[in-house]
Amino acid sequence: MVGKALPECPLIGADDARPVLPSLTLWDIWPVQLDDGQLADVKGGTLWIILSAPRRADPNLRHDEARMRLLHRVGDQWLDCGDVLPGGFSPGSREWSGSARLNPVTGAVTLWFTAAGRRGEAVGTFEQRLFQANGHLEVTGDSPRISGWTDLVLSVANDGTHYTDLSVNQGVPGLIKGFRDPYWFRDPADGQGYLLFTGSKLASTSGSSHDGVIGIAAQNPLGARVPFTLLPHLVDADGVANELELPHVLVRDGLYYLFWSTQAHVFAPGGPTGPTGLYGMVAPSLFGPYIPLNGTGLVLANPATEPFQAYAWKVLPNLEVISFINFWGLEGRDIADNPASQAAHFGGTIAPMVKIALEGATARILVTGE
Repeated sequence: MVGKALPECPLIGADDARPVLPSLTLWDIWPVQLDDGQLADVKGGTLWIILSAPRRADPNLRHDEARMRLLHRVGDQWLDCGDVLPGGFSPGSREWSGSARLNPVTGAVTLWFTAAGRRGEAVGTFEQRLFQANGHLEVTGDSPRISGWTDLVLSVANDGTHYTDLSVNQGVPGLIKGFRDPYWFRDPADGQGYLLFTGSKLASTSGSSHDGVIGIAAQNPLGARVPFTLLPHLVDADGVANELELPHVLVRDGLYYLFWSTQAHVFAPGGPTGPTGLYGMVAPSLFGPYIPLNGTGLVLANPATEPFQAYAWKVLPNLEVISFINFWGLEGRDIADNPASQAAHFGGTIAPMVKIALEGATARILVTGE
């Protein structure tokens, strides 16, 4: 999938890995955006939602305790605003990634998120459901917060028509199936709203255990019984990769840029492979036809010398790219079966941003000063 010269991000060092919140592990992050996708200006800064969990000796345990946390970024400072949702509100046993939109006139916030498992389950399952809820932004105190959460509802039911039903087939560790990461997008071409998400192809239509797709659902008119209706997938990686995570789309110069993150270990054995990185395609409309950016789909990658240093990239409207620090400073060490070493090298905080340039079907990392 990739050529010889990889678009590598700069190495992450000790100064970069200082935790934003020392008591918490932080990972997938996304901004609170306006209807048109721009970042919302809130009290002299921007609002962000990030997955969080208590720091443990084994960083992999974070997925079993994940909750969404609200951060306020003012200049280069990240300020903690507490949990996004009150305890017991989410229908899942964990809260995984999503997206959020703010109406700056009314202060209304709509949150789309992944409810992983079921509230009260004894052992966390890999079932994933897409939910949404409405809250209200308050900026009168020392820090912004979102409160008054109401209207919790399933955004769209996965009935097994277009995507693997995770109430039936959740996959196994390393090959977990997907119905998560809802990203809300309004198409400027016609004003229609959509949810993009990480999905898995129906087993009856797939020839591989590596059957990742980027799914899409169309927003129904206000007052409809369910908010969204599932549509066939946008991008199909059947036989190539199991996970196309955190999909999101930007419109620039009349072109639709669709991005996602994929880890090296989820590529299918014997097929085309690539590094852990940010991937993307471009099309003249939301529904394609899509062609891979740079001819391969690879937009940026971790350095070959530190292949696990960051993950979960999100391209912002100004083409800055945010992510979190994963396992950094390994210098070739194999820590796969060593939880103590994993904890010592796990960043669990926000990574330095990089910036990219887009021109047609070409994407490149900008160097300092460009």
